[in-house]
Amino acid sequence: MTADPNANLKSAPLFDHLEELRKRIVISAVFLVIGMIAAFQYRLQLLELVKVPLNASVLYQQDKVQLVTLNLTDQFILSLNLSFWAGLAIALPFMLTQVWAFIAPGLYDHERRWALPFIIGAGFSFIVGAIFGYTLVLPTMVRFLLDFLNGAVTPILSLGSYIGTVTTFLVAFGLSFELPILAVILTRIGIVNHVLLRKGWRIALVVIMVFAAIITPTPDPTSMLIVAVPLYVLYELGVILSRVFRLPPPETAPDETPALGL
Repeated sequence: MTADPNANLKSAPLFDHLEELRKRIVISAVFLVIGMIAAFQYRLQLLELVKVPLNASVLYQQDKVQLVTLNLTDQFILSLNLSFWAGLAIALPFMLTQVWAFIAPGLYDHERRWALPFIIGAGFSFIVGAIFGYTLVLPTMVRFLLDFLNGAVTPILSLGSYIGTVTTFLVAFGLSFELPILAVILTRIGIVNHVLLRKGWRIALVVIMVFAAIITPTPDPTSMLIVAVPLYVLYELGVILSRVFRLPPPETAPDETPALGL
């Protein structure tokens, strides 16, 4: 059997893409490490910031609610945990720049001008979502859970468990606020369009209400609506952006060639 002389040429672009991906991952990791180092210097302030929703509770008393560590290494590990998430927030714009640098060569010239809006929009949406959850939802959730049994027990909270719950909650809110950015990306790669998103608004509303009910374990509908209404507004914004960034019909698509075929 005769070997295909073009085999190496065909496989070369794949290895080039993998090498470029490795390069972008390494650079992103460096940015993350730098962010973690910077955040580690303020670990005590970060801890106090995480404790604010607990301190804001009307039930909080220093001799009633205590945050304790259970293992010798907990304080160090929890400091690294806080530094990781804070460092990720610091490094996020730079990491998104690397994501765009990886996908940009496969885009048309008229699509590359959205690099800055993509980076700013994704980073800003995540931060706004985290701040929204931290200021409006988390204090209510903490107050409700602390007094779930009407003072029948005295809560002594594991610092690791508390920080894990808070960070998971804030990350979930940050990611949920990425809905408009996700709608644009899925539209540009042809998975969804504004027509499909518009037809699925009922399903989206049910999913959002279920998510709001899970993430705000309070019996009153007000707290759930505080979460659900902004999320549905974000969904509608995603529909609008999907229409704006919809793919042109094949017969009217601009005659451009990406700089690097993927």
